[in-house]
Amino acid sequence: MRAVRFHEFGDPHVLTVEDAPEPHAESSQIRIKVQAASVNPVDWKIRAGYMAEYMPTTFPAITGSDATGVVDEIGDGVAGVKPGDRVFGLAHGTAAEYAVLTDWATVPSAWTVEQAAAAGLVSATAIESLNALGDLSGKTLLIEGAAGGVGSAAVQIAVARGATVIGTASEANHAFLRELGATPITYGEGLAERVGAVAPGGVDAALDTAGSGSLADIVALVGDPSRVATVADFGAGALGVTLIAGNAHAAANLAEASQLGTAGAYTPRVQATYPLDKATDAHAHVQGGHTQGKVLLTL
Repeated sequence: MRAVRFHEFGDPHVLTVEDAPEPHAESSQIRIKVQAASVNPVDWKIRAGYMAEYMPTTFPAITGSDATGVVDEIGDGVAGVKPGDRVFGLAHGTAAEYAVLTDWATVPSAWTVEQAAAAGLVSATAIESLNALGDLSGKTLLIEGAAGGVGSAAVQIAVARGATVIGTASEANHAFLRELGATPITYGEGLAERVGAVAPGGVDAALDTAGSGSLADIVALVGDPSRVATVADFGAGALGVTLIAGNAHAAANLAEASQLGTAGAYTPRVQATYPLDKATDAHAHVQGGHTQGKVLLTL
């Protein structure tokens, strides 16, 4: 099968499209014929070697953490899905013609292939993060980096849970955040003053998806580190902040994302798509930051 692989750590140019052995579904897994896969920040960080301490890589490695496609193999012990079903979910090595998913959910009928490809890792991570913050109904939530993949998913899901959301982003993305249901403000120095201007009563909780060094300021704004979570700042523990470093409840989180999609409360956002042969460009795009929603590879 064709796959995007890398044989050493490095910049996007270490990626190459080449033949690779097909994977097969083992117990509790399914295999899909991939239609599209997303490019996540963690994907370029793995490729660059930044995650080697936490996520050891065996070369050659196929890039990609999530995808959508049509089920074509089912492992032992799997129920509730059959060949031909459209699903989206999580895996290692999804930028390929076939991928074996460890966790998945049904694609809502209203979603396009591209939207389904954009949903996997970000929706599971957003829901895991919001769950760590407790009941948000009637609360005011600050999301740092609200226009990105996890941020834009978290905005919609938090709004669906009854939260008032304030989201930070560059001014170019403020209209996008309003469309998602958030009140936009710019990030950077002076954050407390800008938050105070739109939420005089303060904020009850916060989610940092940017990892831009603002976590201490966010904790000061909320006043309680247990009401702050981050997916991007590995210094969280020193501040008493919850670091969301995995998806312990991925299957349940993906199922909730699917249900929200069916109800029209969550629509994954896609900024750009690239063919598999342009994986280098897609990784460079995501590594450059300031994405609005997700960047995808299509097959």
